[in-house]
Amino acid sequence: MKATVVRSTGSWYRIRKDDGSSCDARIRGKFRLDGLNTTNPIAVGDRVECNNDEEGHEVITGIEPRRNYIIRRSNNLSRQRQILAANLDRAILLITLAAPATSTGFIDRFLLTCEAYHVPALLLINKCDLLEGAEAEVEAFADMYRRIGYPVMLISALHEEGLEPLQALLRGKTTLLSGHSGAGKSTLINRLIPGLDLKTGAISAQHQKGKHTTTFAEMHFLDDPEGGAIIDTPGIRDLGVVDLEAREIGHYFVEFRPLLNQCRFHNCRHLNEPGCAVLAAVESGTVSAERYYNYLSILHNEDVFR
Repeated sequence: MKATVVRSTGSWYRIRKDDGSSCDARIRGKFRLDGLNTTNPIAVGDRVECNNDEEGHEVITGIEPRRNYIIRRSNNLSRQRQILAANLDRAILLITLAAPATSTGFIDRFLLTCEAYHVPALLLINKCDLLEGAEAEVEAFADMYRRIGYPVMLISALHEEGLEPLQALLRGKTTLLSGHSGAGKSTLINRLIPGLDLKTGAISAQHQKGKHTTTFAEMHFLDDPEGGAIIDTPGIRDLGVVDLEAREIGHYFVEFRPLLNQCRFHNCRHLNEPGCAVLAAVESGTVSAERYYNYLSILHNEDVFR
C-alpha cells in the first residue's frame, strides 16, 4: 500500500496510508537514493510503499522519486547531511527582526538552498507587534527581498495578526516551516491548527536565542476542506550549504542570473574580475550590497550565523 511519511524520529517512521489510517513503520534493508549520503534515507513528505512483515509489523519497502527536497548540514563545519523534508509545494522561513533577530546571512543561505532544490520560498516575519517605531527599517528589509521576487509577509502569531492571508496560501499545499529556535514556529502552528497544542519555549534573556521545542520533523494536517499540511522542523541555529560547487553559487542568487551572461569571463566568480556585471550592479545599487556580502560569505564558507 502507498503511504506518506508524516514523522521521522530516526529508526522508526510514522506513516499515513492512502486509506486514511496511520501507523508506525520501520525500514527494510538499506536505502540509498540518487547517490545521496544522508543521516535519514527517508524524510517527512516522502511517498513510500509499505507492507506487513511476517510478524505483522509495518515495513517500508520502497520510496517513490521525489519532486524536490530541502537538505542541510547541521552546522557550517559538519559533514553530516540531513533531508529536512521532501515533495514540497513551498518552504516558509519564519524570521524575526527582534527577540531574537534573524541574520540576512542565514536567510540568504536558506533561499539559496530553496533555489538549488527547486522549492518556492516565502519569508514570514513574525512578532511584528515588537516592531512598533521601526516601520522604515522593516519596509527596507522587506523591499530588499520583494524586489528580487520573494514574497514577504508580516504576522504576529502570538496576537493572531495577519494570519488570514497566510491560511489562504497554505490551503491545499504541503508547506515546510523552518526557522531559528525562538522564531515562534510552534506558536504559529498552534494558531493555524487549533487543538494541536505543540510545546512552546521561552527566549533566553542573556543570548536572545530560543530553546529547541521541536526535536524531530513532523507533518501536521490542516483542518480545511481543501486539505493541506505543514511540515514542522527542529529549530535551526546553523544552516550550512550542501553539495554546491563554488562556481554554482552565483546561479542561485536570483538577482545575479540576468547578469551572468554579461560578465566578460564565462567562469567569473564575481570577486574582482574585470568586466564583472555583478560587481558593476553592486556598485550602482542595482544589486543589494548586503546580499552580495552574504554571497561572498557563502562562497568563502564563512560563518555568518549571527
